Amino acid sequence: MKPLAYRLRPQSFSEVIGQDHLIGPKGPINIMIESGNLFSFILYGKAGCGKTTIANIIYNMFPGRSFLFNASTDNKNALKDIIEATRYYENVIVIIDEIHRMKKDTQDFLLPYLENGSIIMIGLTTENPYRSINPAIRSRTHIYKMNDITENDIKQLLNNASKKIGIESLDENVIDYITTASSLEVRTALNMLEMVSLLPKENRDLEHVKKIIGVKTISIDQNGENYYDVLSALIKSIRGSDVDAALHYLARFLNCEDLIMLTRRLMISAYEDIGFGNPQVGPQVYAACEAALNVGLPEARIPLGFAVILLASSPKSNSAYLGINSAISDLENMKSMSIPRHILNKEIKGGAKYLYPHDFPNDFVKQQYLPDEIFSHVYFVPKTNSKYEKALKEFIEPINNILKKK
Repeated sequence: MKPLAYRLRPQSFSEVIGQDHLIGPKGPINIMIESGNLFSFILYGKAGCGKTTIANIIYNMFPGRSFLFNASTDNKNALKDIIEATRYYENVIVIIDEIHRMKKDTQDFLLPYLENGSIIMIGLTTENPYRSINPAIRSRTHIYKMNDITENDIKQLLNNASKKIGIESLDENVIDYITTASSLEVRTALNMLEMVSLLPKENRDLEHVKKIIGVKTISIDQNGENYYDVLSALIKSIRGSDVDAALHYLARFLNCEDLIMLTRRLMISAYEDIGFGNPQVGPQVYAACEAALNVGLPEARIPLGFAVILLASSPKSNSAYLGINSAISDLENMKSMSIPRHILNKEIKGGAKYLYPHDFPNDFVKQQYLPDEIFSHVYFVPKTNSKYEKALKEFIEPINNILKKK
């Protein structure tokens, strides 16, 4: 018998969890399908978030000829064979899995066929396409970010799936346990549920479920405390500068042995919560996290303890975090804004007057850099919690006072 995750793979957009912004009634992919006008696009997001599932649904429902290409295992000749087939079909869809692994010469070969519409490409990747995909490919496609799968998504999935396979009234604490144990991966969660279905009805309690799933390390402590609660408490203790509390929650979280999630959160905290309060903390925490991942447990506790103490005891500043969020908010909520003509290279070559700051006293000259629409906006507001950021404030504020005056 095929695995439950395979048997329950969604056959329509309505069965896919967590991605309504793309495939819901008002989602761009759903609108394209319903209108019969599919354009090339790239889906990117974490493993297990539904990229391949969405591509397969399109593969099965869209009129025309569809082909599959895996950039990590298929070569350029395989793509040539697909392109050759475009001579005989209209509406050719090519689904390219792991597109970030496509070699440059293969990407170059693909470009003219994207350009002239011979093929419609659906690229799938776990990597950020703005870093990993050829700009020429990106410019010919729409790029859509998949949502991360949430706890509520997994719980909804498990509740629906349990009914489909005849498991009624599964205890909530069992659902919670599988959700945590799956690391929010759909396929893993369904495979664990399938193991639970093998138990007699009277044995589908938490104790028996833990045994059959075989994930001893998931329980944070003897009370089976929630994984995310402990991780959240660790980060909040760091943010609150309580070194002892941070070490306490680190010790508790180490029981689950999830170094990937732990190091990821610590590195984020270094830039979100400490930032310019201690600018050296980012590289130092990164080095400690890399050391932890390389040596593994139990020794990983040593560099991780160092990282947590360093983070919790550092002066705090979220000014960089607030600054980039504010800039992104403007981009999302305002119409397109033109870059000032005098700082565009093509305009400078045409005679626009750019003032080179290094030609002026103190390497500074009054000149407009922001678009007119946001000329007076201030995104970065330094704090004074550390000597470094206080010095930044003293340097930036007089400059802003000059630059923000028309």
